[in-house]
Amino acid sequence: MADRPRDLADRLADRLADRLADRAAPRRPPADGFVRQTWTLPRDQARDQARAFLTAYPKAAYMSAVESWRELPGDRIEFTVRRLPSAD
Repeated sequence: MADRPRDLADRLADRLADRLADRAAPRRPPADGFVRQTWTLPRDQARDQARAFLTAYPKAAYMSAVESWRELPGDRIEFTVRRLPSAD
């Protein structure tokens, strides 16, 4: 327990500073064994690229999937796909 309110405030400020420092640090890719690729393309090209990726690396063999996507200004799409490095 805190002896004084100031002690509690100092501890909370330290925690906040630690969290902000963690956010500013460069992120490491997850160590889950997946290979990830990210593209930012116009909508039609993004659709074609995702379709080509999923055709080249079928889900049944590579566990491939569109991991995340978002719309950007100018009708552009940023998306990340993932797959296993090789199939058995």
